[in-house]
Amino acid sequence: MDNFVDERDQKLLESDRYTFFVMGRVMKGKCDLILSDHEKLILCYTGHPFPVWIWTPDSASEEDMERAYLLAKDNSLIDGKYHFNVKYELADYFIRRAKADGIDYAVTTNMFAYDCPEPVAPSASADGHIYQCVSEDEDELVWFIAAMHKEVIDYQKDMSVYRNDARDYIETGRMYFWKDDKGKNVACCKYAPSGDLASINLVFTRPECRRKHYAENLVYQVTMKAKEEGYLPMLYTDADYEASNACYEKIGYVLRGKLCTIG
Repeated sequence: MDNFVDERDQKLLESDRYTFFVMGRVMKGKCDLILSDHEKLILCYTGHPFPVWIWTPDSASEEDMERAYLLAKDNSLIDGKYHFNVKYELADYFIRRAKADGIDYAVTTNMFAYDCPEPVAPSASADGHIYQCVSEDEDELVWFIAAMHKEVIDYQKDMSVYRNDARDYIETGRMYFWKDDKGKNVACCKYAPSGDLASINLVFTRPECRRKHYAENLVYQVTMKAKEEGYLPMLYTDADYEASNACYEKIGYVLRGKLCTIG
């Protein structure tokens, strides 16, 4: 196994360009661990608290999946402390195999990957308008990032990390709020291009401002901005969160792939 990836690995991920979009993007950055045979197995781990990504082809045999399991085990990842983002076939194998090692894994999150070739304007309007974040909005954006981590990811980083992230997001020019008719920032969303795709993410609405169609309208507007810039918008959702998925589907998002997190 090599501890680097190259164009061979990016080509492998093309077969799963939606479900492993994030893996393809993070492999280009700083990772605590990255391993690949450039043929049937890629393992990528950015660092705590993020899951370990493991890519295997759809045609992976039990022998291939055993190699993936032993690779994770040999690198001290099979100890019950790490989560894994994998295809369902590999998830089933890991769950069975880990049980023999005295570790009870289970699927913790079912994920859908969508793209949006033809955005559809929301049928329900929302008061207010989209607003591009600027440097003066840094404190407000830090609050949104921290709130989302606490509620969605259930993990808190140091506030200085959120502040650095907020600055980086604002500098891209692709970070947005939705302001209600009183001028209050009620929701946030951004898009991050990689190749010909743009990931729509950091979608979060203040708890007291939900069910007013703010997120639906904001995501549509951000989707249009990504589309107009020449990218194909895509996003991940929690497959078990039916209301959110219905919202995305109403504005044109189409289900393209499935994967899961085990832990």
